Amino acid sequence: MNPSLRALAGAMEPIACDPAKTRGRLTPESEADTRSPFQRDRDRIIHSAAFRRLKSKTQVFVASEGENYRTRLTHSLEVAQIARSLCRFLGLNEDLAEALALAHDLGHTCFGHAGEDALKDCMANFNGFDHNAQSLRIVTKLEQRYAAFDGLNLTWDCLEGLVKHNGPLFDESREKPVPLAIIEYNAGHDLELGTWPSAEAQIAAVSDDIAYNSHDIDDGLRGGLFQLEDVLGLPLVGPIFRDVQQHFPGIERGRLINESLRRFITVMTSDVINESCRRLMAARLNSADEVRALGRPLVGFSAEMAQHDKSLKEFLFAHMYRHTKINRMTSKARRVVKDLFTLLLAEPELLPEDWRGTGELKAGSTKTARRVADYIAGMTDRFALDEHSRLFDPAVKP
Repeated sequence: MNPSLRALAGAMEPIACDPAKTRGRLTPESEADTRSPFQRDRDRIIHSAAFRRLKSKTQVFVASEGENYRTRLTHSLEVAQIARSLCRFLGLNEDLAEALALAHDLGHTCFGHAGEDALKDCMANFNGFDHNAQSLRIVTKLEQRYAAFDGLNLTWDCLEGLVKHNGPLFDESREKPVPLAIIEYNAGHDLELGTWPSAEAQIAAVSDDIAYNSHDIDDGLRGGLFQLEDVLGLPLVGPIFRDVQQHFPGIERGRLINESLRRFITVMTSDVINESCRRLMAARLNSADEVRALGRPLVGFSAEMAQHDKSLKEFLFAHMYRHTKINRMTSKARRVVKDLFTLLLAEPELLPEDWRGTGELKAGSTKTARRVADYIAGMTDRFALDEHSRLFDPAVKP
């Protein structure tokens, strides 16, 4: 290990979230004898129906395109691995970071960002749609597994990190309004929306960025959306690929990609460790609450790495997310989501029985729109396509 990194091992232990000092759950429960509160949070997330459905929700490619591309589930697992490794090295709480990494995408719709954009358009006149707010709805209301409460009854610490992992929501610099679902929940269970979250939540957020960058390069290359020659011209990534080629002449393409991206993740995580510890030493923090009160992020990339991250995202946006193949898939996805929403809003009696309730849904109402949005947001890619066929294709049995 790099000696400078070795010296930082355990550096953040004083500011770690202590499960023994959790702020508890909205519905009080007796804690488990064999697991900490944060371990129970993680386990409840893993056993939820929403988590299982992530296996068939797209990341960039529609799930039916092939089995080798990332889904929301594999992405979440990769984020959790990076977050847990960082926390273990730095002395932070691994279980809380893992729970947040596994839960951060629960609210995403079918068809990735295309599905979310379509649902946002559909819900524009019905208090909007936001995947982060939808994640909160899932873990506090929509999951119905337990006898004593709706949702998963996660700890305050986990809910706070889930809602604020990208930073404060009540912040003058924010351009977007806070989603109504978050405001309504916060009124009865204060998540302190104006502060930064724990270091563990910030670790989960930066791990999301690292995982995205790595696997989108991988999927883009394997999917033929761009070529190795394109990647070799990128800052940070290009030199890593060239170094592997130099040290392993004639290496197979698949091994070249895997070895290079393994090193890429190491470089990015090492930068996070160095920069975050530098910020910690400058701020002289000694508790998790001091992290929340700092007024700025504690965890993050250095200025140089942040610029590399920005350049890489710009490349992926131009060469992957706006590729003709992806554009065609996303266009189809938007039509499917909008068709389903428009029909079910006008005819809520077409919803499955367990979604209709007891006849309280009225065509075109805000309540019906929210119920329909919850239904569509929970769909996998394949189920959405099948439901569209059942409702719109006369040749398919309903």
